[in-house]
Amino acid sequence: MKFGLSLFTSDRGISPADAAKAAEENGFDTFYVPEHTHIPVVRSSDHPATGDETLPDDRYLRTLDPWVALGTAAAVTTRISLGTSVALPAAHDPIALAKTIATADHLSGGRIVLGVGYGWNLEELADHGVPANRRRTVLREYLEAMTALWTQEEAAYEGTYVRFGASWAWPKPIQRPRPPILVGAGGTEKNFAWIVRSADGWITTPIETNIDGGVEQLRTMWREAGRAGEPQVVVLAEDPDRETLDHWAEIGVTEVVYSLPDADTAEVRAFIERLGDRLALPR
Repeated sequence: MKFGLSLFTSDRGISPADAAKAAEENGFDTFYVPEHTHIPVVRSSDHPATGDETLPDDRYLRTLDPWVALGTAAAVTTRISLGTSVALPAAHDPIALAKTIATADHLSGGRIVLGVGYGWNLEELADHGVPANRRRTVLREYLEAMTALWTQEEAAYEGTYVRFGASWAWPKPIQRPRPPILVGAGGTEKNFAWIVRSADGWITTPIETNIDGGVEQLRTMWREAGRAGEPQVVVLAEDPDRETLDHWAEIGVTEVVYSLPDADTAEVRAFIERLGDRLALPR
């Protein structure tokens, strides 16, 4: 089982580069950042954690671009995987985003992990022209279109929300056939069916406390669909309790990710060092 760190990036506190470098130095396997292009002031969408339009953290208003952030992290690291938890592909042009992600994977030496979400903030997606009741379809088509650009010598795609004729597009990602795709969403049968069809694994939500049933259901649906191997399961956690970690490893969790505090560089680096020691990670 791997261990990762997630930095809710903003224009204050530790930089993504400093955090990723400290994560690598202290034995962590993956470094994640989130994405919001903007937060509309007037919203009716409920935040998953608060249950209403209230935001739990003002960093939602200040989030850095994930691909620029991971680019800076790639420049100062050599081993650690670099991921999004989660990115919002539907907020972008998929052809341009495919180029961005392929370039990041190419320049980082094949270290990109693409964590994606459907998008809880419907007003944010609406500003990008995404209908609220079609966001899953939009995301599926975007991922299929990007995969075509990443894997085909002359790529083409025909969908409802994205279409292009035979095209050349390099670089291709170093990871073949493409970087792993993980979906951050609630543990429901509907979401698991989407993951089995279109992704490689599940990122749990921070508000889920009992994941045993969800992990088993996903693995069962995975096998019944004829998918090879096992799905990746990434758990967002708070406390590195050894009994809980042993149990998660036993049921099929592949990675546990801890959030970094909203603090300055020295404080976050100290936090990473303490957490690495508690997890007995090799340096």
